[in-house]
Amino acid sequence: MSRATCQPHGDDNMKMTSLLLIACSCLIVGSAGRPQFPEKEKDPKFWNAGAQMTLKNALTLQALNKNKAQNLILFLGDGMGVPTVTAARILKGQLSGHSGEETQLEMDKFPFVSLAKTYNTNAQVPDSAGTATAYLCGVKANEGTVGVSAAAVRSQCNTTEGNEVTSILRWAKDAGKSVGIVTTTRVNHATPSAAYAHSVDRDWYSDNEMPAEALQAGCKDIARQLFENIPNIDVIMGGGRKYMFPKNKSDVEYPSVAKHSGTRKDGRDLVQEWIDKTKDKKGHYVWNKKQLLSLNPNNVDYLLGLFEPGDLPYDLERNSETDPSLTEMVEVAIKILKKNPSGFYLLVEGGRIDHGHHEGKAKQALHEAVEMDRAIGRAGLLTSSHDTLTIVTADHSHMFNFGGYTPRGNTIFGLAPMLSDVDQKPFTSILYGNGPGYKVVNGARENVSTIDYQENNYQAQAAVPLSMETHGGEDVAVFAKGPMAHLLHGVHEQNYIPHVMAYAGCIGQNREHCLSRSGTAGLHPVLSTIATLLTVTRLLC
Repeated sequence: MSRATCQPHGDDNMKMTSLLLIACSCLIVGSAGRPQFPEKEKDPKFWNAGAQMTLKNALTLQALNKNKAQNLILFLGDGMGVPTVTAARILKGQLSGHSGEETQLEMDKFPFVSLAKTYNTNAQVPDSAGTATAYLCGVKANEGTVGVSAAAVRSQCNTTEGNEVTSILRWAKDAGKSVGIVTTTRVNHATPSAAYAHSVDRDWYSDNEMPAEALQAGCKDIARQLFENIPNIDVIMGGGRKYMFPKNKSDVEYPSVAKHSGTRKDGRDLVQEWIDKTKDKKGHYVWNKKQLLSLNPNNVDYLLGLFEPGDLPYDLERNSETDPSLTEMVEVAIKILKKNPSGFYLLVEGGRIDHGHHEGKAKQALHEAVEMDRAIGRAGLLTSSHDTLTIVTADHSHMFNFGGYTPRGNTIFGLAPMLSDVDQKPFTSILYGNGPGYKVVNGARENVSTIDYQENNYQAQAAVPLSMETHGGEDVAVFAKGPMAHLLHGVHEQNYIPHVMAYAGCIGQNREHCLSRSGTAGLHPVLSTIATLLTVTRLLC
């Protein structure tokens, strides 16, 4: 089958002619208006030299970094499946004036990459709560639950007790490290909540969202658990302000907007309680960018930053004067946490990648992914791979993809260079398997040439109509650099990730191998003994 055609099937008319002109002009501009690719790429020496350099760099990885990881950083791109990573790479390059495909994301530079299987114990295609329990607590769990094992049943309060599982953030805190959470969603949303909460329902943001029987049975809302379960989390930044204040208390930023007012039925002001508790411990509460960036990290030991009543705005819609970017939050967090000579653990979530995809708004999702990549780069400048293990991964994928035989340098949000040979209409390269972008006009698929498909909130066309697009079930990538990063290889269960991080950092249940004081993790005593016996046996034989 031909990859592109400018010939319609059926009767010609003025509308069809205009569509053909659009499609054909795209092809003409793509082939004649500018080079399809850099001139140097015509020379085999370019590709051979690049491959040889990559080989040379790969050979250096044979000297594995077995240092003890003083610092541990997990970047979680919520919903950042492999197609999203690839599309974000192209977008990053195009934002810099390049064709995009050859661009490197910061995560692309990590030397070790593996795949994680994302299913929940009771779900083939997972949700963000069960997956968060896996990559933070080291245990796979049921969808909709956080910080509890698969023995707990969603929404059934009486299945909580005895089924709690602790997270790597807790293990790090218990080992004397500083710990932090930074997210673009609510700080009590699914991903961050698994770091500190034990809840059979991810939606129990405050007591307002809990059924009366759950409250009567003694279950706690997630916002309350944020401040009570793990004392003195050093850095907390994100959204979710309204869940911390008494019901109907006006929001500091949006005092006249009722939906942003406090939600708590118990009348507690969790923010004020936190302020009172940390005021003599260099604690600071901030709710806007100016306050955040005016802080001197050297004078801050505890930071609570709640920048929105709910989730933070999409990066494309962010007010750069009042709302901090993910990169800015990460920089402040690391500067505070790294003061601890025992090191730190930091969870960073690019949480609104997921939201963009659910809404079918690929442009929002991909810009969120690019912003998270900037934050990864900033973290790299503030730390060293000698003593810092950094992992970048996703909790799950989405029904998002792009294709259509687009030419090199085609804008990632642009049209495929052909018309459909079924309905003779153009289509965008980006499409969703399901979601709100499914639209029928006069009994047929919507003609995208009649709308602005590059607008920020354009909902890409979907094959199946749904009010919200769904997650995807395929494996997700795990990028790793730093001490023990080589342990992330091949295909693993998602719950393997915190076990590697704990082993590298000598925290949690993996501490026996940390015998050397030179900074290099020593052999496990049992393995050392076996090695000695094998050596003696060889000598005797």
